[in-house]
Amino acid sequence: MANQQCSGGTGIAGCSFSVHPMSDRFIEIITGALEKADTSKVWMNTDDVTTTVRGKLTHVFDVTKAIFIHAAETGEHVAFEATYSLGCPGDSAGDVYLAEDDAPANHEQVKEIHQPVAAKFSLYPLGGGNYMDIIMNQIEAMKKHVDVSHAHYATRLDGHSVKIFEGLQQVFEATVEGGSSHTVMTVSISANSPSHKGGSNNE
Repeated sequence: MANQQCSGGTGIAGCSFSVHPMSDRFIEIITGALEKADTSKVWMNTDDVTTTVRGKLTHVFDVTKAIFIHAAETGEHVAFEATYSLGCPGDSAGDVYLAEDDAPANHEQVKEIHQPVAAKFSLYPLGGGNYMDIIMNQIEAMKKHVDVSHAHYATRLDGHSVKIFEGLQQVFEATVEGGSSHTVMTVSISANSPSHKGGSNNE
């Protein structure tokens, strides 16, 4: 896979995330998910608090989606917390590789995994732009694929994990294209929870 080290901040996206398996096998679940996911198109580092992924936006979403899905497909209750960011004024070109192509490395591997999940997300266009209509239009478009409902300080999504991650990426990209020079999205996702109210059957 051909990577090039980034020489500037343009186009660098990042995500800081944590995966929390509610199981005494949590180490096995986390390491197994990391091993299954193809991370060759991003820069990634794990410390004692979170894992950070940096690279092109499409690859950042692809890798985080794959890691979560592989952890969730164990059948254990898994929680995922993430903050996605693009265009941070204080960002640097260090610790990042931008893959020369835009083909998601994990798409074929996870696209047929129908893992029901519940999610909440909040979007913060910090760099201006006419974003409210774009966000509402994208959320409306999501309703074709997942169940969408209101929540305090967030929007709730219920459906299959692949569709939800696709919707989150579309909303993020549309916000950037709408003129936001610095965009942040916070995401919380839960799979296999014993208290789950039941997700969408949308495929």
